[in-house]
Amino acid sequence: MTRIPRRYYQPDDVFELSRVTRLEKIPTEIFDTEKEGSAKVAEEIAALIKTKQAAHEKCVLGLTSGKSMVGIYAELVRLHKKENLSFNNVVVFLLFEYYPLSGKLKGSYGQLKNMLLDHVDIPEENIFYPDGTMDKHQIMQACAEYEEKIASFGGIDLQLLGIGRSGNVGFNEPGSLANSQTRLILLDTLSREDAAEFFSNVEMVPVSAITLGISIILKAKRIVLVAWGEHKSTVVKNAVEGTMSEAIPASYLQLHSNVKIVIDLHAASELTRISMPWLVTSCEWDSKLIRRAIVWLCMKLKKPILKLTNKDYNDNGLSELLAIYGSAYNVNIRIFNDLQHTITGWPGGKPNADDSNRPERALPYPKRVLIFSPHPDDDVISMGGTFKRLIDQNHKVHVAYQTSGNIAVADHEVIRFLSFVKGFKDLFDSNNDVIQTKYEAMKNFLLYEKKENDMDTPEILEVKALIRRGEAKAACRYLGLSSQNIHFLNLPFYETGTVKKNDLSQKDIDIIKDLLQQIQPHQIYAAGDLADPHGTHKICLDAVLAAIDELKDEEWMKDCRVWMYRGAWKEWEIDHIEMAVPLSPEELKNKRNAILRHQSQMESAPYLGNDERLFWQRSEERNRATAELYTQLGLASYEAIEAFVRYKPV
Repeated sequence: MTRIPRRYYQPDDVFELSRVTRLEKIPTEIFDTEKEGSAKVAEEIAALIKTKQAAHEKCVLGLTSGKSMVGIYAELVRLHKKENLSFNNVVVFLLFEYYPLSGKLKGSYGQLKNMLLDHVDIPEENIFYPDGTMDKHQIMQACAEYEEKIASFGGIDLQLLGIGRSGNVGFNEPGSLANSQTRLILLDTLSREDAAEFFSNVEMVPVSAITLGISIILKAKRIVLVAWGEHKSTVVKNAVEGTMSEAIPASYLQLHSNVKIVIDLHAASELTRISMPWLVTSCEWDSKLIRRAIVWLCMKLKKPILKLTNKDYNDNGLSELLAIYGSAYNVNIRIFNDLQHTITGWPGGKPNADDSNRPERALPYPKRVLIFSPHPDDDVISMGGTFKRLIDQNHKVHVAYQTSGNIAVADHEVIRFLSFVKGFKDLFDSNNDVIQTKYEAMKNFLLYEKKENDMDTPEILEVKALIRRGEAKAACRYLGLSSQNIHFLNLPFYETGTVKKNDLSQKDIDIIKDLLQQIQPHQIYAAGDLADPHGTHKICLDAVLAAIDELKDEEWMKDCRVWMYRGAWKEWEIDHIEMAVPLSPEELKNKRNAILRHQSQMESAPYLGNDERLFWQRSEERNRATAELYTQLGLASYEAIEAFVRYKPV
């Protein structure tokens, strides 16, 4: 994928910075990675602590929990343990707490203890947080007293914030006003889904929270908001460049005179200086940026590519392209041909054909193909049509399911399968005491013994994984793939039994390396769906890319191409698409039927994210939308298109 020029996000001088950020209403710093951004924020917090220590003053920090803070707190802990940074002058006020809680260590305070408080020397008497276990009749008074306690320390010196996908800061959900006070608020669906990782599943997340109000947050002397990942890109753009509105509570930060937003490139991907830099500065034009600009111009003017004129370019800030290429016609025909050459009905390459203008090479044929699927249904959801096309065109296709997907199976699905096994036993082996005992134990646990915060037993997790494996095999059979070419990797990072996963380890990478060495594919397909809010797709992609990097000097890797697909959460933007595989109405129907083989992931699937459509509906509508976009640009009209981007190892 094309590298974003550094001057768009980290300009060398103040003049260029003022140009590229002129549409941004909140100062925003963009870093290449979450790690770099987290270190920068931790550095600022550490500097403030030291400044206050030198002045013999308390340093009052407003802190929050959540995944966005993990790297910041890890760096602060490192500074404490390795560089003797003391926190003995620090006072902490927690931004919010879930309510009701059955114990103090199960909520935001418990998370903060695990990430930071238990590892540094903040005096216990300097730590303040709303009590999530208090009686509901005490909440209003407790909220007022919490604000008074903040005021008694002279206010918050630095307030650290994350941002929710609905634009909330703290739990000031959409509809919150700028003058809102500390209060109890009901959580929306997105906020509860985002919190699921810390409560085993969505159902365990409390329905409400006590949060500092917008007006209290804005009283902080300094505010730093952080956001990481592509799934935050839309809400970051709305907060930074949009109109201040109660619909996006984070936009109220535009009122503050000493605020900064710190993000990585993924979270910055929809800011104008990254997504449409021609609107704010002169550009470093390459083929993909030109394509993006032309598509934007076509959509704005509702014209196909070949009908754009010199005037269209001049009137919409794209005169640079006319200077480079001489005329609108020259630019138009170049981009039209560029897009035309992405379309292929032969994703594995067409044998005995001229492949000079095709996205895939003709030889070798047939190819060994390995499709990596993070969960046991991502393959058919995102590239089911291409999957079947590769099989039908006689390539040697393998699919590798990277995780078991067991936590995404509802308990009632297990009970349904247990009932079938019990009936099967009664019909053909009524004296089988082992099956009877297991049936009774699992049924009783799920129906009568399992409490609100209980994890599944290892045996039930195995049954849930077995359900997902059976569905994956059924989908593969429908597509025509032999069972001997199906691989279940069960990567260890995933097998925690909860939404919260372990970090990627070398053991995970080695499992993928072993499979790659065994198959030695000519083509690899991997999920590049970084908008996945739960993070599993990103970890799975990191595992594949790490394995590829470690094997890049192998002889067979020199003849291997890596293609990345999307579709479960977000589609590739058209400027990135390098291979577009068209699907006929019949092929789209076949893809839907393959997805429907995953019965446990239909209406009862617990992790559908912020898109209420079922996965087969998302997939069809996104594939149709891609095809419609090609049509609007003046290219051939197809029922649907699956899109891919090539990854080139460095």
